Order: sequence, then structure tokens, then C-alpha cells
Amino acid sequence: MAVFRWGQAFDAFRDLEREMDRLLAGVSLSFHGVRLGRQYPPVNLYELEDGLLLTAEIPGTRPDDLELTVADGSLTLKGVRSGPENIPDERFRRQERPRGPWQRKIALPERVQEDGLKAEFSNGVLKIFLPRAAAATPRQIPVSEGNTADVVPRLIEGETERRTEGGETV
Repeated sequence: MAVFRWGQAFDAFRDLEREMDRLLAGVSLSFHGVRLGRQYPPVNLYELEDGLLLTAEIPGTRPDDLELTVADGSLTLKGVRSGPENIPDERFRRQERPRGPWQRKIALPERVQEDGLKAEFSNGVLKIFLPRAAAATPRQIPVSEGNTADVVPRLIEGETERRTEGGETV
């Protein structure tokens, strides 16, 4: 009498994998080797002549569910990805496509012109054009001749006004 059947040997492992995927679905881990550590959504960032082009694959997301913000040299993508309707969780035998709310913050390699950003969404692919900001131009600071020996101690003490030799306040 066989106790172990080869034909069903891996069913228990498949069930265990499915249950672990379900338990860890909401956890955002970034350890190497952990399957859920992948960044979502996957993006590509291209350098163009006049700016940058970022593409993100987000099938299953509606344009109304997207929020894009740029601040402090980084671009933040937020959204919600809906799962298939009318299919309960216990019916899944394998689920590799994440669903639910997601967020990704991407550091931009250079300054961008925030007023000129453009985004379009088509066939599950989000394209964001980030035009380069004008290069900062150096500004010349004029230097005047004067006696600063009496100004420095007062600035250290917190005074902000300066008196000239004639006694007038500057």
C-alpha cells in the first residue's frame, strides 16, 4: 500500500505558496530574493533632447485612479489597481499581479520644469514627459568697499542695522 502518491506530491506546496502570497499581498518588502520585493509599477526612464520620458506599465488601473505629483526632485505615482470582479479570493490558484492601492516615488536625475509636465495613459501604459528646467545662471554679486569691522560683532549679537560714520542708520 503506497502512502505517498507522486502525482499529488506538489499540491500541498502549491497550496502553501498560494496562502503565503495571500498573506503577504499587503506587505511591501524590498529584500532581495523575496518575490514581493519588486517595485510596482515597473518603470523605464529615458533621456530625450529636451527632457525625460517616464513610462510605467499599470494595466487594470483607470486614469481617474491615478495621482501624479512632483516635488523636491522626485516624482510620486499613486493609484489603485482593481482585481477581477466577481472572483472571490479562495478561487485564485495563482496570483502574481498585485491589486489594491500602490505608490512609487522616483528620484529624478535632474531638475525639471514643473509647469510643463504632461501625462497620457493608453492601453495600460502611462507616459509622463518631464521637460528640463532651464539651467541656473550664475548671478554676479556686487562688492562695495566699506568698513565691516563694526558690523560683524553686531550681526553676531543679533542686530541687523548698521550705523555709518556719520551716525545714520542703514
